[in-house]
Amino acid sequence: MRFNRFGLSFQYPDNWSVDVSDAAGRHAAVSVHSPGGGFWSVSGHAAGGPPDELARAVVAQMQAEYRDLDAERATDEVRGHELAGYDLNFYCLDLTNTAQIRTVKAGDAVYLLLCQAEDREWDVIAPVFAAMTASFVSGLGDAERHADADDSPPPVA
Repeated sequence: MRFNRFGLSFQYPDNWSVDVSDAAGRHAAVSVHSPGGGFWSVSGHAAGGPPDELARAVVAQMQAEYRDLDAERATDEVRGHELAGYDLNFYCLDLTNTAQIRTVKAGDAVYLLLCQAEDREWDVIAPVFAAMTASFVSGLGDAERHADADDSPPPVA
């Protein structure tokens, strides 16, 4: 399936559910949930500060919620874009979980990508998360090239 709203575009499995929110017009956010409970999300924010500031804020929020959270800096290169952020490991309801936070700047926006799953699901679902991220990042170049043709406003924070 293809999601294409709010200037956000990506492919996702057809048996996953989509949750869309527009944080009071401040930024667009989309979460896609797997049948097993894992999720992948993307939100667009107006460029303004360093993208890592956004990722660090998410890590701080997660550390406040999960006492034993481990966070390591991580960077991926996806379709010519650098995605910087953090890999996280933590316990939730006595189960180990893995999450990845990545940011990417494109045009007038910074995008925050977050995926998370319980570790028993992670090995199976991580390649799906990677494919969704790649499909989103692929669309960033298209969005920049077709910005004049897009009648929807860019996401702003």
